[in-house]
Amino acid sequence: MSNSSSISHFLLLALADTRQLQLLHFCLLLGISLAAILGNGLIISAVACGHHLHTPMFFFLLNLALSDLGSICTTVPKAMHNSLWDTTTIPYTGCAAQLFFFFFFIGADYFLLTTMCYDRYVSICKPLHYGTLLGSRACAHMAAAAWASAFLNALMHTANTFSLPLCHGNALGQFFCEIPQILKLSCSQSHLRELGLIVITASLSLCCFVFIVFSYVQIFRAVLRIPSEQGRHKAFSTCLPHLAMVSLFVSIAVFVYLKPASMSFPSLDLALSVLYSVVPPALNPLIYSLRNQELKNALRALMSGCFSAITHCLLPSDIGPRCIS
Repeated sequence: MSNSSSISHFLLLALADTRQLQLLHFCLLLGISLAAILGNGLIISAVACGHHLHTPMFFFLLNLALSDLGSICTTVPKAMHNSLWDTTTIPYTGCAAQLFFFFFFIGADYFLLTTMCYDRYVSICKPLHYGTLLGSRACAHMAAAAWASAFLNALMHTANTFSLPLCHGNALGQFFCEIPQILKLSCSQSHLRELGLIVITASLSLCCFVFIVFSYVQIFRAVLRIPSEQGRHKAFSTCLPHLAMVSLFVSIAVFVYLKPASMSFPSLDLALSVLYSVVPPALNPLIYSLRNQELKNALRALMSGCFSAITHCLLPSDIGPRCIS
């Protein structure tokens, strides 16, 4: 019988059994992670450099892009390393850090999506009070509350999970460290504390979901009262990216954690875990940029400026000055 004090590492679930599939998964994860890093990085750069994008909506979008970057950089590098080098191990402390940061960034994602919903609600339902209700200080406080709530939630879950004695080996049925898999290794009834924390987190998540649903009911009612079709289309276009991100996030999470036990198969569970941990951070920039003309213009201007700067640096000396580092 082993306990947590004698465990120096955990064994993660391999993404594939054959070497060819492992290399294929490495390439797929590399492509998805590069797309996520590029997309979120462009959004962060465009919002930070574009002064006309210094509005509450884009401020929250910048924070969301930061949390998406953190989320995908928490799980994917280790999975890529294991696929490339044909290993499955992760140190005990590394597992604790991975669990904490994954829970932290996923929680920040959800809380930020809730605050973005409030931004859309005020913008459409109370436009005359937009500057008062969503001033710079109010936006900073809401973003700080979202990050702080996610931090405390992740800290409590991580500290409680890794305080449990583990006596059922060290093999995790997942390609990254997550709470349900570690709880399966526990031999103590004290895991009821973790179940209590999960109930509290689920209740908080449900409150956020109810708030989002209520806000969108009010938004749709306000939009339908707009007399002009052009005005209704413009109002809907500002909400659709956020609504798409919320729907993607919630639907995947609900299906992963609330699916019936009869639908639980190792291959399906692995595919779903990749779906909810890797795909949303890569899709969020695409979803938001496709429907937002201001953001597309800012991204176009940013890339045009970068291309012009690179071209200027590479000009021959007889045509133009070279950049001096």
